[in-house]
Amino acid sequence: MENVRHDLERDTDGITARDAVRERAVVSDSAGTRLAPAPRASRHRYLIFAIVSVALFMSSVDLTIVSTALPTIGRDLGGAGLNWTAWIITIYSLGRVVTTPLVGRLSEIMGTRSIFIAAVALFTAASLLCGLAVSLPLLIVLRAIQAVGGSAFVPAATGLVADSFGRNRDRAVGLFSSIFPIGAIVGPVLGGVLVTYWSWRGVFLINVPIGIAIVAVAPRVIPVGTPKPSARFDLPGSALLCSGLLCAALAVTYLGDAGNGPTDPAFLALAAVAVGTGTLLVRRSGRPGAILPRRLLRGNGNGAMNIINLLFGAAAIGMSALVPLYAQDRYGLSSLSAGTLLTARGIGMIAIAGMATFALRRTGYRLPMVVGYLLSGAGLAMLAAPVPHGISPHLWLSVSSLVVGIGMGTALPASNNASMQIDPSQAASVAGLRVTLRQLGSIAAVSVTTALMSRGSSPGLTEAWVFGAFGVLLVATLALVPLVPEHRSSW
Repeated sequence: MENVRHDLERDTDGITARDAVRERAVVSDSAGTRLAPAPRASRHRYLIFAIVSVALFMSSVDLTIVSTALPTIGRDLGGAGLNWTAWIITIYSLGRVVTTPLVGRLSEIMGTRSIFIAAVALFTAASLLCGLAVSLPLLIVLRAIQAVGGSAFVPAATGLVADSFGRNRDRAVGLFSSIFPIGAIVGPVLGGVLVTYWSWRGVFLINVPIGIAIVAVAPRVIPVGTPKPSARFDLPGSALLCSGLLCAALAVTYLGDAGNGPTDPAFLALAAVAVGTGTLLVRRSGRPGAILPRRLLRGNGNGAMNIINLLFGAAAIGMSALVPLYAQDRYGLSSLSAGTLLTARGIGMIAIAGMATFALRRTGYRLPMVVGYLLSGAGLAMLAAPVPHGISPHLWLSVSSLVVGIGMGTALPASNNASMQIDPSQAASVAGLRVTLRQLGSIAAVSVTTALMSRGSSPGLTEAWVFGAFGVLLVATLALVPLVPEHRSSW
């Protein structure tokens, strides 16, 4: 990290007069894409990066820390089936899907600083209440509130860092890819330790002191930004997105209960609402200030990147979160042992993501995406395959997760920058849409998989088949990579 800091510092502080003139001008790359002028670098940029990194770390941890605690929570809070207990994960992802694009828009209206600090405060308060919950429905509601705060971290942090690092914002934003795998390492292991030696409540209470520290320090370091009061807030679109996704997830979960079928009135009603709201949401996309603006949904490579982000969220992010549960169901590993499996994935991501980030200006976006998706697909196939003779299940699953992590670390920096390079002036909104689509894919993967596991006689074997299917799906995204705009250089 020290070498990375010196590289960023040298590239940012060593700006010549000619470079400064160039930065103030709007330029075009070789593909003719109009690029926004880069802001001047902030003198507190490294401290700002550290603050937002801790917030992103908390958000990343909460995506995976609960996975090892699901069986314990289900037993302690009423003995609900896995398809309903899994809503502790689903509702967090759903809340991020609904809220992230709103936060991207609000960050432009109110300024990223205000949104970031308010989000950390809400996330911290909700974490405390989650740790005190006395029933599963109450915990799910509180997790939704926690997700509202956690969803604001990525778009707000992206805007803060993009404004603070000048012409090196692409590298700074790319380094976010190294933060999420750290959470993937710490989350499951920490969750396993807390469940084994304390209580599942600790997986939420651990956020409280960290959040308090951020709220105390951030206002003194992060400068007040320049809001864009002319930006519009799409409240009807937000309501459509929320209701549609909620009904779709509930419909899938409903099928997970024994005796329920696709012809039941309850399922048909939920499905009808989901389809209807989705249709209305697409129609609203052409309006000014739409929560899902049409200009970010298609054209100039946006369409291809959106589909890639959706499929990647389902195949890599969603299925990876279920690895600890898979290890417990199929191979009988303990909560703590299962929690360490994602450590290998996180190590793979960290080891590669930093190098991939600083190589982007030479490799472009397409090559690391192709290599990364192939590796991630191969890792998922290894997870699905039977453990070879003479190898322990823990070792085989760890190696498989490592391959998935290497693939994710290779592809994510390119994927993160590819969308934002198309329209750097809308960094917060683009980042919000990217996270929304990945979380939407993750929700679909978790909901479908847990529903199938609840209905099947062998949950572990069922999940193995799903791992294999999503591995094939991830490799199929390679057909879209040629549609991604290529780029070599800074934004």
